[in-house]
Amino acid sequence: MNSGYSANFSSPGEETLPGSRVFLKLMSKHLPPTRLYTPAFLLLCVSHALFSASFNMMIPELPAYLDEMGGGAHKGLIIGLFTITAGVSRPFSGKLADTVGRIPVMYVGTFACVVCSMLYPPLAFVSGFLALRFFHGFSTGFKPTGTSAYVADIVPPGRLGEAMGLLGICYSLGASASPPLGSWMVKYFDGDHAPMFYTSAVLAVVSMAILMNLKETLREKQPFRLELLKVTRNDVFDPLAIPAAIVMILCYFSYGVILTLVPDLSDHAGLENRGTFFSVFTLASISTRLFAGKISDRLGRVPVMKVSAILIGISMLAFAKAGSPAMIYVAATLFGLGLGIFAPAINAWTIDLGNPERKGRAIATMYIALEIAIGSGAFLSGWYYANVQARMPAMFYFAAAMSFAGWIYLMTEGRRRRVEGER
Repeated sequence: MNSGYSANFSSPGEETLPGSRVFLKLMSKHLPPTRLYTPAFLLLCVSHALFSASFNMMIPELPAYLDEMGGGAHKGLIIGLFTITAGVSRPFSGKLADTVGRIPVMYVGTFACVVCSMLYPPLAFVSGFLALRFFHGFSTGFKPTGTSAYVADIVPPGRLGEAMGLLGICYSLGASASPPLGSWMVKYFDGDHAPMFYTSAVLAVVSMAILMNLKETLREKQPFRLELLKVTRNDVFDPLAIPAAIVMILCYFSYGVILTLVPDLSDHAGLENRGTFFSVFTLASISTRLFAGKISDRLGRVPVMKVSAILIGISMLAFAKAGSPAMIYVAATLFGLGLGIFAPAINAWTIDLGNPERKGRAIATMYIALEIAIGSGAFLSGWYYANVQARMPAMFYFAAAMSFAGWIYLMTEGRRRRVEGER
């Protein structure tokens, strides 16, 4: 691992014995890293931005695409099926990240984006589309797990929140720039979605190519064997990370509602380019991620997440009342600020809580909760909405209640940890 650490225990002018040099070289590989902005970290951030752009660029256009195929009643499945596979694959990606290595896990996730994006055009019928949404979920089931574990290996422990904030900024840059591009491409090519899908595949290929320049950081790698795909109860959840999983479900439920309902809400409110909502939301998120990560390093994760839970809840109330483009942008800004504060803190808190020797399992636990949150939000909102505009506000109110429940849980969790003397 390139830790950025330079060890020299000899006095100036003192010659180090050959055996000591070997010892010091071995020791330096296991000492904590001291630099954040290493080439490995920066390359990983670029790869993560392109990965995010790959699958996010199509999201605003998928509901209309499904309508064209006659599957408008299944809009909740667009995100729901994606998150089922992502959630189911998390235990496998967490175990493989801790055994086979972080980079192979990232390869699998990125390759899933390439294959699925290429297959959307030839499988342009409802059942084929829904099957692809199911398999496309392997991308986020694997890539973010490997990425988070890799970051935890190469950054200074005292700057983990800051690092997660920076990684989130890059992810958000990809998510903010790509949806308007996808919507523009569909309009430019007179409703043809194929160029958008092929562009998505190209972005994923470049993301995977960047990973080839990174060195594996897992110290004791194992060769892949089929036995590693046997997941036991201990591989599914890290009990130490359960508090983070609960908060994730309560606060991230709203994201599944947003992904399912906002494209139609944008149409009803008169937004010409559906992707502009995602740009406003993610740009607001970027504006808070870096300083929120730094603050969580100094003041603790729980206080930061309490602020974010309130902001997310308020944003859901704003969406429930949104009837114009301006109001949608206000709600999107509040939502972006809330998630931007929440994301680096919950990622760092998960690693704080988990077993240091099994980072992949702790991260997988948190991401399983994320997929449960997004998937349930998407399924419930799609089922209840059923293309009836008058039903939309009720789902936003429910999402607000979930986020406020997350705030209540954090209040009780914060009191408990203060009593125990923990962060």
